[in-house]
Amino acid sequence: MTDLPTFGVEEEFLLVDHRDGEPAPRNQAVAEYAAARGVDLQLELTRCQVETTTPVMSSSGDLRAELTRLRRIATESAEAERARLLAVALPPTVPHAFPVTTTARYGRIADRFGMLAHEQGICGCHVHVEVPDRAAAVDVGNRLRPILHLLLALSANSAIYRSTDSGYASFRGVLWTRWPSAGPPPYFESVEHYDAVTNTLSRAGAVLDDGMLYWDVRPSAHFPTVEVRVADVPATVAETVLLATLIRAAVMMALDARERGDPVPHLADWTLRAAHWKAAHDGLDGEAIDLADGWSVAPTRVLLAGLIDRLRPALDALGDYDMARDELARFAEQGNGAMRQRRAWRRRAEVADVVSELASATTTFDPLPP
Repeated sequence: MTDLPTFGVEEEFLLVDHRDGEPAPRNQAVAEYAAARGVDLQLELTRCQVETTTPVMSSSGDLRAELTRLRRIATESAEAERARLLAVALPPTVPHAFPVTTTARYGRIADRFGMLAHEQGICGCHVHVEVPDRAAAVDVGNRLRPILHLLLALSANSAIYRSTDSGYASFRGVLWTRWPSAGPPPYFESVEHYDAVTNTLSRAGAVLDDGMLYWDVRPSAHFPTVEVRVADVPATVAETVLLATLIRAAVMMALDARERGDPVPHLADWTLRAAHWKAAHDGLDGEAIDLADGWSVAPTRVLLAGLIDRLRPALDALGDYDMARDELARFAEQGNGAMRQRRAWRRRAEVADVVSELASATTTFDPLPP
């Protein structure tokens, strides 16, 4: 097993008004309040969003503690500005507007992409895992393509949108693919191939810079990492820890496979898109396509349990196998974000119940499992 790579997590959050749950354009004030308490909240494309960023981490336990700290301070900062912090991938209410954050870059994005930018309001979770170089990052990305849809189903947290059940566990997973460089990435033959594709997108105006390469997995533009971006922001810290741990283990296994010279699965783009759509539709409590076994369909939780078993050498090296197995079983039983949203909605079809459930989940800080 390869040396244990470090990792880090970025979580995007929605700010909503404390009275009616409508998206609240107060990210600048919230970020200023947090900065006075030692947390640097990043401003996202719309003024209704903020993002937390962990430092480089070396264990799931440390990650859990840091995510808990960041969510606590971000929550307190939102409340100080008469807002609530929600770990949710889309607003449950009917959003009337998503005003764009007033920076030069975001202004250029809004001018170029029009309603795509003004309807953004999308919150994801990005996991960075250390790799030796860009060539390794491109190769690892190719090897992760067959499992990305399972990670989306695990994290699905955008079922209720515009005050109704969207029909999808992750409607964010559907809306996000409207961007020209989002969704499952192409298969890249090399770093040179990756650069050629991205240069073509840039010349076409489909991206303005490297930060707009929104593929579900990509080499980081700024860090020596591979970045997995497929997930909705999970509802709870515990779900984010499980997601990040599985990604870290998958990258370790991919690096080992690269070292051995194992062939890379070369799946057609349409196959990945179909698997992505199915995962976004069904979520954790539905079915998913098993890309490791042709085109068979099985319960998502069964395929995720199988993934954990395949990742066991890396998870054992991390000391996280029991945690990953037990946490998956707990979430399958108790529900992930999408399942929580639907339970709240079905009680009386009131979006206020969904907002309250999400606010509670955002600040559910479970202790590290024994």
